[in-house]
Amino acid sequence: MTRTARLRLFLTAAAVLAAGLIAAADRLPAFGGPRHPYGDRAVAAGLARRTANIVSSVNFDQRAFDTLGEESILFGSVLGAGMLLRPARDERKRRPVAEPVLPSTRLFGATLLPVTVLTGGYLVAHGQLSPGGGFQGGVAMATALHLAYVAADYLVLKRIRPLAVLDVADALAAGAFAALGLVGIAAGVGYLANTLPLGTFNQLSSGGLVPVLNAVVGVEVGSGVVVLLAHFLDQAVEVVPRGRGQ
Repeated sequence: MTRTARLRLFLTAAAVLAAGLIAAADRLPAFGGPRHPYGDRAVAAGLARRTANIVSSVNFDQRAFDTLGEESILFGSVLGAGMLLRPARDERKRRPVAEPVLPSTRLFGATLLPVTVLTGGYLVAHGQLSPGGGFQGGVAMATALHLAYVAADYLVLKRIRPLAVLDVADALAAGAFAALGLVGIAAGVGYLANTLPLGTFNQLSSGGLVPVLNAVVGVEVGSGVVVLLAHFLDQAVEVVPRGRGQ
């Protein structure tokens, strides 16, 4: 395809998309007005399904199919980065050199690491009750693991980072989200329909399918971010052109 043909195709697609967005925005309630039909319905639906955090209710119940797409985008990004950042034929891996770290930095990182892991786990486990959830908690847990890189060095991070396990966990969690949608079909309702017992409002087991999907997303996001950063760190620290000295 020539450059001119690509430009024409882009302009045509952009015009169609812009027209659709303008038409959709034209039917929205006025900004700052008293009517919030989507918000009112979302709150009512979340409370009816005993999910205290309405954002999690929207993400993992009312619009769970959209969240499946978002999770798939992250999984595809991790997969694509892994393929693109593989060492090329003219590259090789070297053993990284341990760098000196200030004792205060080492103490600070070692203290924060378990605290950050617990915080991330709390955000995932209580995503249906309070602000947070699988996406936020997963990123927090992945960040916690990389405090080892800040507080010590890359060699320590590699020793405590079960990359092969996390790679498998990322794939299994992404597939589990899609597979959990079949529960609704088995119940005769619909894909990703919230058909599990709803439990007691504002309790850890409330929300039906919401906490289950929330936990799956936490595993997928946490594992995926660690694997993604591993590819970039490997490229920055270990991979060098062939022929370069140690």
